[in-house]
Amino acid sequence: MANTFELISSYTATGTVANIQFTSIPATYTDLVLKMSLRSNTTDSSDPYDLVFTLNSTSTITSKVLRGDGSSAASNSITDRILRGGPVPSNYTASTFSNGEIYIPNYAGSNYKSWSSDNVLENNATGTGMSLVAGLTSITAAITSITIAGLAGSFVQYSTAYLYGVKNA
Repeated sequence: MANTFELISSYTATGTVANIQFTSIPATYTDLVLKMSLRSNTTDSSDPYDLVFTLNSTSTITSKVLRGDGSSAASNSITDRILRGGPVPSNYTASTFSNGEIYIPNYAGSNYKSWSSDNVLENNATGTGMSLVAGLTSITAAITSITIAGLAGSFVQYSTAYLYGVKNA
């Protein structure tokens, strides 16, 4: 079981940014954890779960998604780099942000990389959402970069992301 989380890098948007990127990730940990708190400048809330998730500049990602919005639930498969779990749209309650985590075990190994994520959108109204995702990518090299971007719009000021390395005992 993991016993230490070490901060590799953190990012806080000081204005509007198109994406958040972590590069030169060292291969000295067993797992990676990316914790995010995001808000977008888009008003497109037709599917606010969308986040573009890129590992080592590749879009070869397959995932299974379970999501809900307070009144219904759905599940589906995705075969592109779209991650269901993204920023709060700008037409949601002011000053609220999504909260999410992506966990990548054995990121430096030579096998395909699996990952999981959970995300919750905050909103003081009836429209909100949550998602749980399990994914797999055919990357066999160590993960050295992670990029997240909103499918629509950009991240606004105070959106944050923290990348942690996990060391197992």
